[in-house]
Amino acid sequence: MIDTKGLRGILFILLCFTTIIISAQPKINSPYSRYGLGEINDRNFFTSENMGGLGASLIHPHNINIVNPASLGFLETTAFDMGIYAKNYGLRDAGDTEYTQLWAGNLSYLSLAVPLQNKLNDLLDRKERNINATTAFTLKPYSIVGYNITTQDSTNADIGAITRNFSGAGGTYNFTWSNAVKYKNLSMGLNLSYLFGNINYSNQLFVNNNIASLVTASENTIGVSGFQYNLGLIYNHYFNLDAFKEQKTSTLKQLSIGLYGNSTTNYTSTESQLNIARQFSIAGQVLSTDTLSNMQGEKFSGVLPSEIGFGLSYYHGEKFALGLDYVRNDWSQFRGNFVNNPLKSTYKLSFGGFYRPNFKSITSYFSRVYYRFGVHYRIVPSEDLAINNGESITDVGLNFGMGMPFFYQRKISHANLGVAAGYIGRGTAIEERYVRLTFSFTFNDDEWFVKRKYN
Repeated sequence: MIDTKGLRGILFILLCFTTIIISAQPKINSPYSRYGLGEINDRNFFTSENMGGLGASLIHPHNINIVNPASLGFLETTAFDMGIYAKNYGLRDAGDTEYTQLWAGNLSYLSLAVPLQNKLNDLLDRKERNINATTAFTLKPYSIVGYNITTQDSTNADIGAITRNFSGAGGTYNFTWSNAVKYKNLSMGLNLSYLFGNINYSNQLFVNNNIASLVTASENTIGVSGFQYNLGLIYNHYFNLDAFKEQKTSTLKQLSIGLYGNSTTNYTSTESQLNIARQFSIAGQVLSTDTLSNMQGEKFSGVLPSEIGFGLSYYHGEKFALGLDYVRNDWSQFRGNFVNNPLKSTYKLSFGGFYRPNFKSITSYFSRVYYRFGVHYRIVPSEDLAINNGESITDVGLNFGMGMPFFYQRKISHANLGVAAGYIGRGTAIEERYVRLTFSFTFNDDEWFVKRKYN
């Protein structure tokens, strides 16, 4: 039997916050968001992000993980996860000039996962199930674009000073349907995603002299749409399952091995571009306006990159866990009519885990809290040009978090707090330093699909 009242409430929350996510794209000013589709968001939810990003092999009976969809096969209760974040970041150039620090923030994701069977039914029927299936729906930003860069060139004595301004804003989103089937210790999963969103680019050139000024401007609006997929496997090895079942030990030791990936996929971009030139007098009056070109609603095809991820995680009961992840994204395969130069392939390394002093403690609440920690090292997508001398832009950071249990409608759920600190592009022309604060709720319910019995 489905708890229809709870279902209606969760669907109402999903509808409300979906509107907020789509309409409230966060405003950022990062020069690294000008490449490709922008700054690519991490698919990890905060529970795994606080451990450096262990999405490939992370399994948990109460937490959602769609990085590797096979993880959903180990979910034992219905889960609703909602995350928000706030990010403070500042820029510094090669001359150690500090720029204004900014704050950005928004809802980060909404996700609802439902196991298609219920453990309570199995307990009531006194049977052990070898096959489990789970489905989930998730809305999450895929990329964010936000930058405003101004450069000056005064080397031309005939023309005078030339000022160029480049700006971009917008982003894309993924709506993902995830499914997993677990047979004994092996789980297989599939993500099907619809990518959509809009990005606006603006380029302006100002030429000033003693007589008049010339301004040329290009406005480009790009609508992106397409489908993506992601396949995953997780094998979970139990070291002492028989002893645990026979209650000879209270600590279940296990090792999960995860693999996921996808090939290149196609997308469609709908582009509108307007190029104009205006001549101004010294007094600021418009002397002439010329439309250089005007393109409206042209459709082009593009290619999204392939991805492969691998991870190992060791779990020592509820006491602690440690894991290692490696993910490679081949952004050199990315193609788009609005992209002038090829991008570099990237990868990410993550290491982390959690520690829980005593999850059975009655006298100490903080002994039941998850204390999460991790580090990550990532190569950021950037242009692959000879003038870069093979230089890569790196993102290096530390992650910490707390998973605090609480009871909601007599069910155990969790509130998750986290902080990440790091830098992007250290040693390059522009260095970005950031501190990211995260907060999420994970609500669990084990009464969905319960078969009521009457004596």
